[in-house]
Amino acid sequence: MATRNRRERVLATLGHLAALPERPPVVLVDNGSDDGTAEAVAASHPEVRVLRPGRNLGATGRTLGVEAAQTPYVAFADDDSWWAPGALVRAQQHFDAHPRLGLLAARILVGPEERLDPVCAEMARAPLGTEPDLPGPSVLGFVACGAVVRRSAYLEVGGFSPVVFFLGEETVLAQDLAAAGWGLAHVDDVVCHHHPGSAGGRTDRTRLQTRNAVLSTWLRRPVGVCLLHIARLVRRGRDPQVRGALVDAVRRLPAVAADRRRLPRDVELQVRELERAGG
Repeated sequence: MATRNRRERVLATLGHLAALPERPPVVLVDNGSDDGTAEAVAASHPEVRVLRPGRNLGATGRTLGVEAAQTPYVAFADDDSWWAPGALVRAQQHFDAHPRLGLLAARILVGPEERLDPVCAEMARAPLGTEPDLPGPSVLGFVACGAVVRRSAYLEVGGFSPVVFFLGEETVLAQDLAAAGWGLAHVDDVVCHHHPGSAGGRTDRTRLQTRNAVLSTWLRRPVGVCLLHIARLVRRGRDPQVRGALVDAVRRLPAVAADRRRLPRDVELQVRELERAGG
């Protein structure tokens, strides 16, 4: 679990995880909180290993947690999400039975009303089909708070991209796992609960999502696809959030150039298939 300045939410979520019958070991990465999160967790949940990098690492903070983990499989959780009883046992069974499985995307139930996350509904439609050596429909995306990874696979590909940093960081990791030959699958019988707060800062979120979509495309896709993506955004140039996102992306171009590599042809074709299917 990675968090920053959300002490009360973290404590509540850790309470849910501590109540699980399987009692999984928990590693918390505190991304530079200044509200006493790390100290409160250490006092209330001494069984939790707390890592304090001293600054905000974004999604890459999870990599510190994966490196510190002592288990072959690692389940992610946000400070507002937790796993249903028995979910992690079933996840382990799927990984044990399917050696090529690198990432499992769970069924995510959102809010007190437990609505199915729309991303999970799209994954369940199986536009990429179901491969015989995987436990569910093949996917090339996931929601980080409802994902379990094979630790060795995650570390092999380097984890989440520091270029993207946070929000939409799943895209590049999913593509990197597939490019390395690992399978990614949506599994309906592994359940995660997600109770996000209000969508404050929506304008900034739109700018960040747009920026990260640009960065993710330039990191792994062919130049023609990248230019087409930029052209579509330029046509929306009157939108100040789009203009800001493009400026932000340009500032990160040196980092993009240092980590840019094309997807293998088979993975690129799968990405295009998903785009045609609207997934």
